[in-house]
Amino acid sequence: MLLRPGQLSLPELQAIHQGGQPLLIDPAALPAIEASAAVVRRAAEGDAPVYGVNTGFGKLASTRISEGDLATLQLNLIRSHSVGVGEPLSAPVVRLMLALKAASLARGHSGVRPVVIDTLIAVHNAGLVPHVPSQGSVGASGDLAPLAHMTLALMGEGEMWVEGRRMPAAQALSAAKIAPLKLEAKEGLALINGTQTSAALALHGLLSFEPVLEAALVVGALTVDAARGSDGPFDPRIHALRGQPGQIDVARYYRALLAGSAIRRSHESGDDRVQDPYCLRCQPQVVGACLDSLRHAALVLVREANAVTDNPLVFPDDGAMISGGNFHAEPVALAADAIALAIAEVGAIAERRIAMLIDAGVSRLPPFLTANAGLNSGFMIAHVTAASLASENKSLAHPASVDSLPTSANQEDHVSMATFAARRLQPMIANTAHILGIEWLASAQAIEFLRPLQSSAPLEAAHALLREHSAAIHVDRYLAPEIDTATRLVRDGALAPILHSLPELPMLWTPA
Repeated sequence: MLLRPGQLSLPELQAIHQGGQPLLIDPAALPAIEASAAVVRRAAEGDAPVYGVNTGFGKLASTRISEGDLATLQLNLIRSHSVGVGEPLSAPVVRLMLALKAASLARGHSGVRPVVIDTLIAVHNAGLVPHVPSQGSVGASGDLAPLAHMTLALMGEGEMWVEGRRMPAAQALSAAKIAPLKLEAKEGLALINGTQTSAALALHGLLSFEPVLEAALVVGALTVDAARGSDGPFDPRIHALRGQPGQIDVARYYRALLAGSAIRRSHESGDDRVQDPYCLRCQPQVVGACLDSLRHAALVLVREANAVTDNPLVFPDDGAMISGGNFHAEPVALAADAIALAIAEVGAIAERRIAMLIDAGVSRLPPFLTANAGLNSGFMIAHVTAASLASENKSLAHPASVDSLPTSANQEDHVSMATFAARRLQPMIANTAHILGIEWLASAQAIEFLRPLQSSAPLEAAHALLREHSAAIHVDRYLAPEIDTATRLVRDGALAPILHSLPELPMLWTPA
């Protein structure tokens, strides 16, 4: 894949995230890279103090460094900043970090030599995964600790993961015939000053949630039919009057998923219910709002993936090196917080649909979806599990971006917390996927009580897919493994082909 600095698209980022794509920096970027490196060389040889080139860092910015120590300054920077803790970041996240950092440096405003970018690309293409602890960044002054660990591995001093094995980076580089990177003036700073960890984690969350959201649409529609809900709330005229794009699109998904259902036709007349519960009829309003928020987050993250976020920035046209604050990850933090809220809300309304299905007074189905309630508990406690996960997501959805904490002796006195904002998305996605797995089992069980009536073709396909792994429940049985299986299918995108088979419907991240 050709990386064109400043022009990365979401599909390209998704391909990098998935892996297996060798990368090549567009050769057209080379003149700008070399021009910015020349500016830094001149600054290193000059008398004027330039932050991070011949001065210390953070609160030590006023400390002047002699010309003979400039390379050592960069080496010490990486070693001293490699202080992360916690579980290592996953391979998809680190792949994105390597690619985003290379693309950012290749825009020619960071002052690094081409060999720095070449090493990032070589490590990515060799399938090496630098060992990067997941905790330790506040998302300002760049993702310093995680990017330092990544850089330490490029230098042959850290560690790498190779085919699931952790080993010394020097050994991994040698086996891949990649020369350890030797840093020159500003290069260590350019490598660790930036938002590439936060952005990679947020993109990981956005991309990981896509199949879960697709499953939420299919399973939510299955629940509508299982509860013999009305398709009236999905009438396009309702949503056109409000004009919210995500809401309009979600209603279109539901109309297409429910079209042709014999279950729906069976209660179009003679049904004394006037309105369905909110968890059924307000799905376009709730999930549509989440979709709008996710689409905006995607726009922000694609911009950030294409950004230059280190400091100081180099402007070869006039030789200027200007200190600023592009390393502050507030855009990523707010985008990640928005993704978190969307994940929590998709799970929250799914939990309410499960509660509705097992409540015989509302759904008019057997209590707890079991034919012999009392002797059997049916989905009583499966719903409790869903409720616990929805509640956990509410706590995890608390905005991380409002929790600034000053660092570096108050020099860096407002920080974004973007790294945690993005890192916490994965447990939230897991929780919502489990809720949807439980709902899928519950809605499929509810459909059994409506037989021989058939749902629509897409929803019957969703029902049949689940039945390949989980039979109808006639008496209580050990359900946890089946919940895990349904959840795995949700996360792996097993329901996505059903949604994608619907004609003339918008893609999730592309508004109509």
